[in-house]
Amino acid sequence: MAFAGIEDKAKLEQEMSWEDRDVPVTFHQLLTRTAKKYPNNAAASFQLMSGPTDPAETLTWSQLLDKVTQAANLFRSLGVGEKDVVAYVLPNSNETLITMMGGAVAGIVNPINPLLEPEQIAAILRETGAKVVVTLKPFPKTDVAQKVAEAVRHAPSVNTVLEIDLNRYLTPPKSWIVPFVRPKMADKEHLAHADYKSLNRELAKQPTTLAFEDSKEDRVACYFHTGGTTGMPKVAQHKYSGMMYNAWLGGTLMFGAEDTVICPLPLFHVFACHVIVMAAVQSGAHVVFPTPAGYRGDGVFDNFWKLIERWKVSFIITVPTAISATMQRPVDADISSVKNAFSGSAPLPLELFRRFEEATGVEIVEGYGMTEATCLVSCNPVDGDKKVGSVGIPLPYTDVKILLDSPEGPKECGVDQIGEICISNPGVFEGHTYTEVDKNKDLYHFDTYLRSGDLGRFDEDGYLWITGRAKDLIIRGGHNIDPAEIEEALLGHSAVAFAGAIGQPDAHAGEVPCVYVELIDGASVTEAELKEYCSVHIHERAAHPKHLTILDELPKTAVGKVFKPDLRKDAIIRIYNEALEKSGSAARVVSVVDDKKRGLVAQLDPNGATDEDVNSVLGAFTQQWERAA
Repeated sequence: MAFAGIEDKAKLEQEMSWEDRDVPVTFHQLLTRTAKKYPNNAAASFQLMSGPTDPAETLTWSQLLDKVTQAANLFRSLGVGEKDVVAYVLPNSNETLITMMGGAVAGIVNPINPLLEPEQIAAILRETGAKVVVTLKPFPKTDVAQKVAEAVRHAPSVNTVLEIDLNRYLTPPKSWIVPFVRPKMADKEHLAHADYKSLNRELAKQPTTLAFEDSKEDRVACYFHTGGTTGMPKVAQHKYSGMMYNAWLGGTLMFGAEDTVICPLPLFHVFACHVIVMAAVQSGAHVVFPTPAGYRGDGVFDNFWKLIERWKVSFIITVPTAISATMQRPVDADISSVKNAFSGSAPLPLELFRRFEEATGVEIVEGYGMTEATCLVSCNPVDGDKKVGSVGIPLPYTDVKILLDSPEGPKECGVDQIGEICISNPGVFEGHTYTEVDKNKDLYHFDTYLRSGDLGRFDEDGYLWITGRAKDLIIRGGHNIDPAEIEEALLGHSAVAFAGAIGQPDAHAGEVPCVYVELIDGASVTEAELKEYCSVHIHERAAHPKHLTILDELPKTAVGKVFKPDLRKDAIIRIYNEALEKSGSAARVVSVVDDKKRGLVAQLDPNGATDEDVNSVLGAFTQQWERAA
């Protein structure tokens, strides 16, 4: 149906309660229903290389159902029950999709970011008690297999490692060469406590009907880790009901069986897994995955528009960093099939939105979701007014409250009043969001409203605006980085007394880590030496600070805590003025104010520059600017 605004949301909710909706209980039931409805329709396509004529493998819905069923049977044969875990550490491929789905049918599937370091992967495997791990066979230009082997050494619960050989997607002569250049792994890296087997060979041995009874009631089916940048990551639990909710939303409000969706996002993230894949399973839409690394794959941005023409894509799934990259290439193909582009994971700068619309004729729909809420929370109406910079209106059956703590308890905010975004919907697993019980304490208001840690407000039209983060995360291109990891590493240096890590504005990634340091009295160390220290002592490369400043004294609160708002203001002034100077503009940011509605706003002396000139430079950043009074 059309989704044009709050009236359509209310209409859907008034038709019937969520509990009365005709929604399958389990994932296998949903996939079976779609495969019967559209057996010969294309379900998923994957191409190893990014060229518009490169080979691709397409699975129909009936073929996908057969392979998912075989995977579920295989995992059960390896000792995976409903409460046991199948983890995968994989780039995108058709096997990744099959593993994700089959793992959720047999037990609990746990996608893990293959860019994490071995210590972080091992920590997640231990936290979830994974029995089976699916990963790559050693392959050129990737170290995933080696990292997983090291991680499994430190995860005693793992008894089987199933390998995927990407060489099967290549054609001669490249496929002949790979066995000779394939990275070799020492025997000691293949562990005594884990059997290594070929996923595809083992799948072929399994029947295409379930060899066990499917679940009869709602249960936990997925574990998604959040971050993984420090010590023990938090692991969120997702039930079938949350997956079905995301599926229903996408199939009702976005996709139809006639649609083709290009999704160069990783299949370890909820955006791809729950928002896109589940919506496709509900609707029968066709999803295309270009290259194992998605947007990071060689040539994907250069070939992006031609890929859209090749597959006759109707929906583009993207993030601000990818939009920025595609706008640096000409639209050199027929993209008339595109209806909409969906963007999430981070705020989208207004200038980038305008440039995309001017170049393509396609509007971007911005949305908001959380791993802890099984993802979808709100989006700008697909068929209605889109307020650029907002994350739209809460989706059907989602109730969002903006709450502030008070002596009498949580208090609901009025229009344009900023508070914490709190969410109640079928994707929130009340009281059990995280696997670790202690991490669920103080996580809810009124027992049912998940505290997001994000600050926001509702405007007079009911649109939700995110204004900041109460939980202080740095979000680099949609990837969460805990500033504590950077700070704790630096505090291990003998010369450092205090450290404050924040996200500084970045035109490509939204924000990147930077850190301010105060030294111990009498200590002597350079900024370059401290950055080198970070590169050694901070395990995750994405968390390495891009900028480090030594201050005589860090700003602090009355109780001695580093006061980060002042650091953020300093970073905005520095980054914006560097960008203006590099562009040749005479304009300069002279201060930053904390606006109650807009968050941090740069105030600028134009020095003769026009607003259009300034916006051509600063419009690439998410923080707003205005002329100084």
